[in-house]
Amino acid sequence: MRFLARLIGVIALAGAFAAAVIDGARWIAAGDWAPTSTGAALYALSPKALAGTQSFVESHLGVWAWDDVLFRALLAPAFVVLTILSALFFIVSRTPPPRIGRSSRDR
Repeated sequence: MRFLARLIGVIALAGAFAAAVIDGARWIAAGDWAPTSTGAALYALSPKALAGTQSFVESHLGVWAWDDVLFRALLAPAFVVLTILSALFFIVSRTPPPRIGRSSRDR
């Protein structure tokens, strides 16, 4: 399970790096900073999945969850969201600290 979490974290970090490179190239070419939002990136990947997620959240959690929480998160730059997501997966997948008074060979 720890391997899967680390793998997802590495994939998310690679996606964050790619999004930052794309935004940086667009910044150099256009001359103004306009990072790709998470919502625009998800819409480019799968418009049906984004619409399905919206209807699922609104029906199960309420309209407030989509309007106040997720919509604001979808406006954030994609490389920031992917970096935070990868950091969370790395935190979840780290090894537990050794217990005090136990030998490391007892595992």
